[in-house]
Amino acid sequence: MKAAPRPCSIADTLTLVGEKYSLLVLREVFLGVHRFDRIARNTGAPRDILTARLKRLVEAGILEKVPYNEHPPRFEYRATPAGADLQPVLVTLMAWGDRHLNTDDRPVVLEHGCGEILTPRVVCAHCGDEADRESLKVHVRSPGWTATGPATPGEA
Repeated sequence: MKAAPRPCSIADTLTLVGEKYSLLVLREVFLGVHRFDRIARNTGAPRDILTARLKRLVEAGILEKVPYNEHPPRFEYRATPAGADLQPVLVTLMAWGDRHLNTDDRPVVLEHGCGEILTPRVVCAHCGDEADRESLKVHVRSPGWTATGPATPGEA
């Protein structure tokens, strides 16, 4: 019998936004592109797949459809507050790609309000220190699981 996978918010999130075109749709919305045809052009998504991804993102409360034309009915896609909370995730993914894949030619550069090119960091909201592998401790709260996997009898 196959063991159940580890309960995890990352897995739950990927269920909603883990497909390539879902993340690219969010990229476009964050860059200010809100209409279907432009999202399709900029992502390269086939129209049927894009329609399905947009529907799923709307149903999940990540995007909302906002009418911009009545006859014929046309809609734009805008981030909800839950969708806006994903922007730092995309910015961090982009920074990883810049650092490890596009070191010589960054396709998009983000400028912070201070005028400098953004280099994102994950910091603790309490103390302001950077959150990295060395500073983080894992506390598994899922019953029957430890940091390394399913608990064995007698392990807690």
